Amino acid sequence: MGVENRTRRPMSLAVRVTSLVGLVTTAIFVLSAWGIEYSIQRHFSRMDLAELQSAWASVDAALHRDGASSSGVAQSHELVDAIAGGHDVYFVVRDANGRLLYGTTAPDLDALGEKVPATTHLTLDTLHIWRTDHHVYRGAVLRSGNKTVVVATAIDFHLQYLRELQNALWAGTLMASLISVLVAALAVRQGHAPLRRISARMREMTTERLHTRLDPKHVPVELVDLAAAFNAMLTRIEQGFARLRNVSADIAHELRTPVTNLTTQTQVALSKARDVDAYREILYSNLEEFERMGAMISDMLFLAQAEQGPMRRDAAGIDLHAEIRSLFDYFEAWAEDRGVSLELNGQVGRVEGDREMLRRALSNLIANAIRYTQHGQSVHLRLSQDERWVRIEICNPGNIPSEHLPHLFDRFYRVDPSRQRRGEGAGLGLAIVKSIVEAHRMEKHASACDCRGRISALKSLTPSS
Repeated sequence: MGVENRTRRPMSLAVRVTSLVGLVTTAIFVLSAWGIEYSIQRHFSRMDLAELQSAWASVDAALHRDGASSSGVAQSHELVDAIAGGHDVYFVVRDANGRLLYGTTAPDLDALGEKVPATTHLTLDTLHIWRTDHHVYRGAVLRSGNKTVVVATAIDFHLQYLRELQNALWAGTLMASLISVLVAALAVRQGHAPLRRISARMREMTTERLHTRLDPKHVPVELVDLAAAFNAMLTRIEQGFARLRNVSADIAHELRTPVTNLTTQTQVALSKARDVDAYREILYSNLEEFERMGAMISDMLFLAQAEQGPMRRDAAGIDLHAEIRSLFDYFEAWAEDRGVSLELNGQVGRVEGDREMLRRALSNLIANAIRYTQHGQSVHLRLSQDERWVRIEICNPGNIPSEHLPHLFDRFYRVDPSRQRRGEGAGLGLAIVKSIVEAHRMEKHASACDCRGRISALKSLTPSS
């Protein structure tokens, strides 16, 4: 049984943000509660220390007072007076032999005295906590001369207060965390409202409403780049649809003429009986129309292949000067028939490229230049080279308005919108040049300048070998 690989959907942004806020706020509340509890515990410890220090000072003074008796009888009243007013303070006094000299009625302090070594200073570090008879005490074992004194105080009240405080703090922490998560979820939902509005606006987009744009002024600052990118995408899509509509119309227009000619000629041929020569002439005329449509279809297939991805090209060293001379020889008869001369100037080294593709591009450029050059004028092709580039410039006298120059490499584009000049082709030649140039990572542009009249110039650049 095969296992289907499924791409796991990323966690919701709302869930991630809400979870992060919940974790952070809960951690803050927990740390705050722990800090409060720890601070109060330290406060109670210091309170107990202060009370025990006061009692220890009084007991120690009573034990050292002149005339004190080691029998414990005369001293008992002084020790009782020493701790008078203390809150639940207890102590026992034993001599060096461990004999009890004095002890309060409760609690049993001997357990602490047996486990903890005696010290002469009473600090937080020398305090110890122990439990006896279901009560909890904090105390210390001290030495006064040759006597051992155990002082302690009951902390049951403190512990009870701390338990109640702890319950209140953790309940408050839980409640505050839940409230913070709820508030964060509401804030995230409210914060995502602009995204929902943008999504709703996007869903309204159709092929008939591609002109609609998002207003960056009406979105939060964080979404301005998104709105701008979406508008740019819509612009590209709108332009693509416009080109598609234009191409469809152009294809229909270009095919209509030869199909109409074929239909008309066939109807004329069938209208009455004719001799063999007449039928042969009609068939030759039809063949010309078929060849015209075949050439246009071949060019369109080439452009479609170029649009699908980088075209495969066989790189090799090319002698541009020799290739252009060969093309000049090929077009020489047609150029002479039109009264146009071809001139080549400049010399460059070999370049890397696909020979057949570059020949096709140069052939289209030269044919286009000859077609639009008037009788008695010349087409100039100049070659030049610098450290990085080889430059091919083809110039022919003409008069192309500047507004048409950026569109010369578009499909089916013609400066003459009437489309009635026969023999001009389908308007795909320069579009093919553009595809070949892009396949070679070259640059191309059209411009106009003054050189023996008004000329249109095409410049193609390719890296030198």
